[in-house]
Amino acid sequence: MPTSVLVAYGTTNGSTAQIAEAVAEVLRKAGLIADLLPAGSVLSVMPYGAVVLGGGLYGGRWHRDARRFLSRHGRQLAERPLWFFSSGPLDASASERDIPPVHGVRRAMTRLDVRGHVTFGGCLEEGAKGRIAQSIVRNGKGGDFRDFGAIEEWAARIAGELLQEEEKD
Repeated sequence: MPTSVLVAYGTTNGSTAQIAEAVAEVLRKAGLIADLLPAGSVLSVMPYGAVVLGGGLYGGRWHRDARRFLSRHGRQLAERPLWFFSSGPLDASASERDIPPVHGVRRAMTRLDVRGHVTFGGCLEEGAKGRIAQSIVRNGKGGDFRDFGAIEEWAARIAGELLQEEEKD
């Protein structure tokens, strides 16, 4: 039976959810079972053989739902393959260089033996929720900086690792 993967995410305006959707789709196309859920709605990670968790970056911190997910499920997450992604820079920097995880994410990576982390560009467009987000858009600093090709390549590497491990078992 193929590995079942949970792809969970914390997002405010939906950009991180769309990245998570792309990740889940690549995992499914590779032959894995991938469930896509908002981090705040996950009751248990026990049914899953692996987890991918993403969080939007807000003020140098991961989205609240992603942080709470780690607190609620930390013990079980440490027992399975785990990857993190962040989304947020509202410029091309994420496509130009590797952006390290923010402090809280880096600490969780060490504690949970996370296999990998990547930061993808973010997206903030007209209609964004929140006073600060609206101000950013109004001042012309918004836009869509996600690179779906890079997102799909990263997800394909995860799928490859999991499928290799399935073959060994």
